[in-house]
Amino acid sequence: MRLPATPRLTNAGLEPSPLPDFCSAPALFALLVVAALTVTVMLLAPESSRGWRGYSVGMLFAEWIAMFTGVALCKLRPALGRLHGLLPYAAVWLIMLLIVALTSVLAAWMDGALHMGLIRGDDAFEFVRDNSTIAALLGAAMLRYFYVLAQWQARLAAVARAQVEALQARIRPHFLFNSMNTVAALIRVDPRAAERTVEDLSELFRAALGRHDTRDGTLEEELGLIERYLAIEQLRLGPRLRIRRELDTLPGAFPLPHLLLQPLVENAVRHGIQPLREGGEVILRGRRLERAIEIEIDNPLPATPASGGNGHGLANVRQRVAYRYGPRAEVDAGPLGERFVVRLLLPDDNDARIDRR
Repeated sequence: MRLPATPRLTNAGLEPSPLPDFCSAPALFALLVVAALTVTVMLLAPESSRGWRGYSVGMLFAEWIAMFTGVALCKLRPALGRLHGLLPYAAVWLIMLLIVALTSVLAAWMDGALHMGLIRGDDAFEFVRDNSTIAALLGAAMLRYFYVLAQWQARLAAVARAQVEALQARIRPHFLFNSMNTVAALIRVDPRAAERTVEDLSELFRAALGRHDTRDGTLEEELGLIERYLAIEQLRLGPRLRIRRELDTLPGAFPLPHLLLQPLVENAVRHGIQPLREGGEVILRGRRLERAIEIEIDNPLPATPASGGNGHGLANVRQRVAYRYGPRAEVDAGPLGERFVVRLLLPDDNDARIDRR
């Protein structure tokens, strides 16, 4: 299943509207297209006296300016990004205007020195003036477009962050309530086991939930969290719960959002093992692919579904994976014979989109 990408967001809320990445191919392509369209429109103007020779030279001149401007803004972007408010956009506009004016002066001088005849001596001032005016108008329009686009992306990111925080808030009480129910069930049957479970649960919450940041953990930490949860459930279900682990090839340092896999394992136990009198086996599989890791959680599929299965846990995981890993990630879930399998395909950080933390 293909999932939508989500823009970046900081913990403080909306980011300042960033300058466009002039080093990227889309931004450079936009500059080249605008330059080409401008020259073409000028040629098609009713009062235009330029022939195809003038059009070809003008196109070469405009594309060269666009390319040079893109490279200059790419190199200056880190310094410009340190300015506040709208000053970065004003600085970019002035730089674009200055580059066009200086290159126009240079082109007029070279035309006269080489006697090319493209610009008459009387028209040199008008040539520089017209080019600077066009650059000022087009530059302002393009920067306004980039600014509005950045604002829209920031608002979209704020909505995405609020959704993720809401999802995490729903997962944590769900996990807590189920764990406390396990402790309550053990108190009458085996007080010592209940005491050990409380200690394990305390360590579990200290390690996994005692955080106020949204930075990723690691796959190794998440698997440790799962082992603590399974130890608690093993005390409650006894031999009815059997676990098979095939995770040896997974990289422990792989970055993973906290509590991403644990709700899936909890669902496997709650909806796949608990309803069966004889119990069953939960299989945890994982393997390293060329540019991703694949994780499967496999549990029995009871003939009668367990009550309370509303699919929130799986839906939460889907949205969190979409937020963190982008469109190349996949979360597939469904019956496979007499088993229910959840499969996650998570792209490697080096090949995934930029981290949104």
